[in-house]
Amino acid sequence: MTFSVIISTYNSPQWLQKVLWGYQCQSDGDFEVVIADDGSSGETRELIESFRVKSDFPVRHVWHEDDGFRKWEIVNRAIEAASGDYLIFTDGDCIPHPDLVRTHRQHARPGRFLSGGYCKLPMETSKAITREDIASGRAFTLGWLSRHGYGFTPKWLKVAAPGTAFSGLLNRFTPAAKTFNGNNSSCFKTDALRVRGFDARIRYGGGDREFGYRLQHAGVLPLVIRYSTICLHLDHPRGYKSAEVRKDNLAMIDETLKTGRIETEFGIAARS
Repeated sequence: MTFSVIISTYNSPQWLQKVLWGYQCQSDGDFEVVIADDGSSGETRELIESFRVKSDFPVRHVWHEDDGFRKWEIVNRAIEAASGDYLIFTDGDCIPHPDLVRTHRQHARPGRFLSGGYCKLPMETSKAITREDIASGRAFTLGWLSRHGYGFTPKWLKVAAPGTAFSGLLNRFTPAAKTFNGNNSSCFKTDALRVRGFDARIRYGGGDREFGYRLQHAGVLPLVIRYSTICLHLDHPRGYKSAEVRKDNLAMIDETLKTGRIETEFGIAARS
């Protein structure tokens, strides 16, 4: 089974660089990366081209012009461009655990999507992470994180759990909703196409969860791996976030839940 990692990004090359370093250090290197670029400037393009020539895995850059928040449009194009049978979705501000791809591969199965974990870092910690911190794996240790501004929080358990005997138990009994989270979730490409991808009408916040609800309506159920593998979510401004956008997004999500719809008219074109 072939794998594609779809990474969304927008004008954040310093964070994207750290994320790409994380994929260079995967214990399972058999995958391609497809970067879904929502209109970044030339600096991001130059970074991707420079990385591509040195990368051990194929890198595709799918881009459209900057015309406001159109993340889900470009992610849909990345789904179509991806050559993998299986798709891991993440963001350009989420550094992957060294075993992230391997863990998704181990748990992938028909009729399921995987919901992985993440830890939101403060800006101090986000800036402190270097290439060597990622390559050595120490950025994923509690000692390193606590020394660099990530104070005690119950989310420390997500950092400590991957690779341990109790991660499966935590996955099973976590009270968190079993949602599709765009920073660390995965599904078969055929299932993504079955629901016609993401609803491009949804702006910042909630488009990934709405996609997951339609997968469930299609019979693709969630499997939680939040304590089996994580990503480190780097801090960033959230300029697109507003009460009005949130209200509109929640209305569309509520409509999906009430109607039980599977496909969106505002996603990937239907195939004959």
